[in-house]
Amino acid sequence: MKITKETIIGEVVANDYNSASVFKQFGIDFCCNGNRTIEEACNKDNISSENLISVLNNISNQKSDSGLDYRSWPLDLLADYIEKKHHRYVATKILEIVPFLETIVQVHGSRHQELSIVEKLFKESAEALTAHMKKEEQVLFPYIREMVNHNPAKGKLQPVFGSAINPIRAMMVEHDTEGERFRTISGLTNNYLPPADACNTYRATLALIKEFEEDLHLHIHLENNILFPGAIKMEER
Repeated sequence: MKITKETIIGEVVANDYNSASVFKQFGIDFCCNGNRTIEEACNKDNISSENLISVLNNISNQKSDSGLDYRSWPLDLLADYIEKKHHRYVATKILEIVPFLETIVQVHGSRHQELSIVEKLFKESAEALTAHMKKEEQVLFPYIREMVNHNPAKGKLQPVFGSAINPIRAMMVEHDTEGERFRTISGLTNNYLPPADACNTYRATLALIKEFEEDLHLHIHLENNILFPGAIKMEER
């Protein structure tokens, strides 16, 4: 893939997930704001686009970290994968992280007052993501599967929401909200760096939230940059 200033960030990451670590290194959001060109993102954050493109080109021949070309997957398979891997991960980790957060707020909150804000933000995210995933699993993903298996001879599908663009637009707005929420959490915790007086539970909790955010980045990337555009194109066809 030839990368230029006009290349869309989400397309770069969709082509090679190795590039995600490069965008993260440069402080560029590749998932929620992946619809920008490299030049737009660099201008906004006062970053040298030439330097970024040079680094991206150096890794362009490497395989993705996962070794998976998600773009080649049928859309129903990708929806299944997101639901069974990332949705289940979110649900499971919420149950693990919330009690840890409550514990460290109780023990360390007086010395590290930012923890109570982190706890509040994470619980808000947990509630929002749970509702968000339910909407995807009950509304959008079934429609994507129906499109994949639809026989055109039976006529055009008529979803109750009119077009896939409508729920997709709502999902992407919610993705933006979660991206911003976790940027705040990362900033409050100094990018999940435990303080000198942190106990093992404190350290483990920060590590779990950092892992949660990283999984969420891939989760949102797969939807925003691959699944959703594919669903819109399939519906147009």
